[in-house]
Amino acid sequence: MAAPTASLRWMLDTNMVSYALKGTYPAVRAQMARRPPAALCISAVTQSELLYGVAKNPAATRIKGVVDEFLRWVEVLDWSAGVAAVHGALRADLERRGVGLGAFDLMIAAHALALDAVLVSNDRAFAQVPGLKLDNWAAGED
Repeated sequence: MAAPTASLRWMLDTNMVSYALKGTYPAVRAQMARRPPAALCISAVTQSELLYGVAKNPAATRIKGVVDEFLRWVEVLDWSAGVAAVHGALRADLERRGVGLGAFDLMIAAHALALDAVLVSNDRAFAQVPGLKLDNWAAGED
């Protein structure tokens, strides 16, 4: 687990946001509550995945309301030219090493790397990304 510092940011992966919104893992909400809201963020890629999930099920108005409220609460970080540069280099490196990572996961990992943020995820595939700081707030609850 990453030790908190004044400038440390935690970037929540889509699975962590989903756990928090659904209440799947109470420890995720507890970890979020322990940190100042300004220390938490998501990538615009995660926002896209959340909105896709809502759009797939337009009849689920409760889900849409919960997601909309979360997106008003958390800082959504834009994809920038600097993030794109990290992404390109990371993608090439992982391909050279034969490491597979989904397109959106690769984008989220690059975003966290570019910002020197801790990526909070329950996805073990991220462990293959060199230099990526990881934390799993759902660990131990399975």
